[in-house]
Amino acid sequence: MQKLTLWSLLALLLITAVTACGGDSVAGDDAATSGDTPINVVTTIGMIADIAENVGGEHVQVTGLMGPGIDPHLYKASAGDVNRLQEADIIFYNGLHLEAAMGEVLERMSGADVTTVAVAEGIDPDKLQAPPEFQGFHDPHVWFNVAFWMEATAAVRDALVEMDPEHADAYAANAEAYLADLAELDAYVAEQAARVPEDKRVLVTAHDAFNYFGQAYGFDVRGLQGISTASEASTSDVQELAHFIAENEIPAIFVESSVPPRTVEAVQAAVRAQGFDVQIGGELFSDAMGNPGTPEGTYNGMVRHNVDTIVSALLGG
Repeated sequence: MQKLTLWSLLALLLITAVTACGGDSVAGDDAATSGDTPINVVTTIGMIADIAENVGGEHVQVTGLMGPGIDPHLYKASAGDVNRLQEADIIFYNGLHLEAAMGEVLERMSGADVTTVAVAEGIDPDKLQAPPEFQGFHDPHVWFNVAFWMEATAAVRDALVEMDPEHADAYAANAEAYLADLAELDAYVAEQAARVPEDKRVLVTAHDAFNYFGQAYGFDVRGLQGISTASEASTSDVQELAHFIAENEIPAIFVESSVPPRTVEAVQAAVRAQGFDVQIGGELFSDAMGNPGTPEGTYNGMVRHNVDTIVSALLGG
């Protein structure tokens, strides 16, 4: 009787152990296939990271390669960046030759098993500007027309839905809320721009990043450098722009957070040499957003800062 009881106890323990192991295995399989692991998203510029974070919400983990003050025209991917790109589930970049120095790396990724999306290249080319000095490419700074950035948002939404249809409703709802914020932002920028008399709406900056802003909101935009900061401003460029500013008595010119201020300061000095005192009206965010945790560290806050700074300076505030 004692032997029987002992064998029964051992058998019961064995059955319990096998059942427990089987249960753990099933639970692990469910976790691995439940889709709860966030999508690994890598972006180039911060403005795209802002879209991905807002549209993806809790279902994505976003890494932005280019932080505050970084110039995407000249940015070269580090070894760590290449590893992050290779490990990504999806890569969002601007395209239109913005990330010129990263072109080879991005092309390599598009040929691998990583989904890559150029968010600006879905915009109708007929809407885009193609300055002849930009070697046949379109101006890539599309985020300065908020309506264009709404199209980029739709591209991010559609790519996430295609990759992760299980959470399609969440992506659609998040995108709808974000697009509503952008529509409100677009109206705000237009309202603020209208405060400046039309003949005073002249925006002089370090490089030609604001042409879409000018086109959308009625500003004559003059950049010292060209579309890409890879081009260097000559002495004649400085003198020509200084003459224009002095002749038209432009009250303020602007530096950019991602471009060294020395070129704009050189223009300011050249204007003063011609007998007119032009002020540096403030710092604008062009190719990069502000620091994380600040209003300017978001796309909405960056655009609001820019238009508020421009309007205040041109009105003599």
